Amino acid sequence: MKQTFLALTFLSFVLTGCKKEVKTETESAATVLDSTASVPDSHTSENALDWNGSYQGVVPCADCPGIETKLTLNKDKTYELSVLYQDREKQPTITKGNFTFDQSGSIITLDKAGKTTSYKIKEGCLTMLDRDKKEIGGALKAKYILNKNH
Repeated sequence: MKQTFLALTFLSFVLTGCKKEVKTETESAATVLDSTASVPDSHTSENALDWNGSYQGVVPCADCPGIETKLTLNKDKTYELSVLYQDREKQPTITKGNFTFDQSGSIITLDKAGKTTSYKIKEGCLTMLDRDKKEIGGALKAKYILNKNH
């Protein structure tokens, strides 16, 4: 009886020690999902939004009722900026030049002719940024948005 018990115990050790581990489909799928989860999203405003077109709005002015601003962005990264100080000018000042996207692909900066003004591109609008390329806050925040003409 002891010999039978020892033989069965020895046999069970041999069989479990030689057992080949098999990955289940669930484990394999989880590994595949984990490896794709680390892929960065390469969508930016530059390549995902329909940013070219004309935007307009009236931005605040320190010594006039407002500044009528119209900015047209072209696919070739040129722009035309029309600025009219309300109650001070009869004709807008037109500036043409080039703009560049920053590394994030969501902020454009007009060249020196456009006084290196920066805008954040959003869905259907541009938000004027301060000199540090940050959104302007406070009570007038909504006044620094140029809406896209459709």
